[in-house]
Amino acid sequence: MTFFQFRSRCRSSSGPIDSLFIPFDDEEKEKDFWVLDHKYLENMYTMFRKVNARERIVGSYHTGPKLHRNDISINELILVYNPDSIFVIIDAKPKDLGLPTEAYIAVEEIHDDGSPASKTFEHLPSEIGAERAEAVGVEHLLRDIRNATAGTLSQRITNQLMGLKGLMKNLNDVRNYLDKLLTNKLPINHQILSHIQDMFNLLSDINQQDLTKSIYAETNDETLLVYLSSLIRSIIALHNLIMNKIQNSDTEKSDNASVTGMTGTSAGISQSDKKNEKGASDKTTSNNSTNNNAS
Repeated sequence: MTFFQFRSRCRSSSGPIDSLFIPFDDEEKEKDFWVLDHKYLENMYTMFRKVNARERIVGSYHTGPKLHRNDISINELILVYNPDSIFVIIDAKPKDLGLPTEAYIAVEEIHDDGSPASKTFEHLPSEIGAERAEAVGVEHLLRDIRNATAGTLSQRITNQLMGLKGLMKNLNDVRNYLDKLLTNKLPINHQILSHIQDMFNLLSDINQQDLTKSIYAETNDETLLVYLSSLIRSIIALHNLIMNKIQNSDTEKSDNASVTGMTGTSAGISQSDKKNEKGASDKTTSNNSTNNNAS
């Protein structure tokens, strides 16, 4: 099965936002025989253009998960619709860390032995991202979700771990390639060997004593900085906790004092009211006795 993706975001990079399925079949016995309904592709592309005229065919992909011998021929058919067609392989069930996609572009390979040039795939850097609207929607969904382990330091460590695992996988591929060269299972490719030689020449000579000491010193400085940052962060958090407790205690004391003052004021008012009532009753009694004597 082969899928085709549409629409180019800008001139420097292509971003597929839509895809459709194209009927495809190949023979198990005859590996070089395959059938692809390109008329169906043209009809579907015409209907897509009626909905959005900005859509363009940018390439094709399949769920390999490895390159197939007929991929070059299939890509040649797609070049009719886009001269800069991109071919992508998607691993539907990834087992390793990293991106489950590999992007390629067809280039002509010129051989040193004078043989005719042939088409081959050259690796193309790629990434998986989201549209602006999708990113905003995800931010709104994750606004109330807080993860204490999703800090900057943990993200950097996770990215470094994924990078090291990917590097280990690529180094194993290089070793397997060199082993097959030694056993004459693969022909010698001087361009690949030149890249491997450049890679090893760019490595630092860790046998030099001065370089080793400087690396250790830099590592120790970075570790000390991380330790001090964690220690200062813990002390600041503890200080804020103590200040919060003191502030809460002062607030409770002020609230209790205000309640006590209000109670004392109300008690004084009630006592003065009682005295006024008692004085009024005594005055009434004396007036009554005076009236009786006069009579």
